[in-house]
Amino acid sequence: QVQLVESGGGLVQAGGSLRLSCAVSGRTFNNNGVGWFRQAPGKEREFVACISWNGAITYYADSVKGRFTISRDNAKNTVYLQMNLLKPLDTALYYCATDDLPQPRTEVYEYSFWGQGTQVTVSS
Repeated sequence: QVQLVESGGGLVQAGGSLRLSCAVSGRTFNNNGVGWFRQAPGKEREFVACISWNGAITYYADSVKGRFTISRDNAKNTVYLQMNLLKPLDTALYYCATDDLPQPRTEVYEYSFWGQGTQVTVSS
């Protein structure tokens, strides 16, 4: 059984930073791409960032490009999302996801395994 556990969310003022973590267990983590998504109240879940199995390839949503950085530590089975220059529009529940493919993917339907999410709230 695959388990993904997100952590690191919280309340921060606009312009501040947070680092989210996604710990993955029960799977061959080192062979799989991982994605971060977010969902704000009343909105659909949307892509934020993703990373390939070895960290060599990353993709970002236009709305976070230049502010967020995704990375991974395969020795710790963990993926990170460093979020800088946060805006109130970044407020959402943030999820990480994975599946049995090495390359990063940007669509919700391409992932089978999801965490429970961590809340990020950015105040103005």
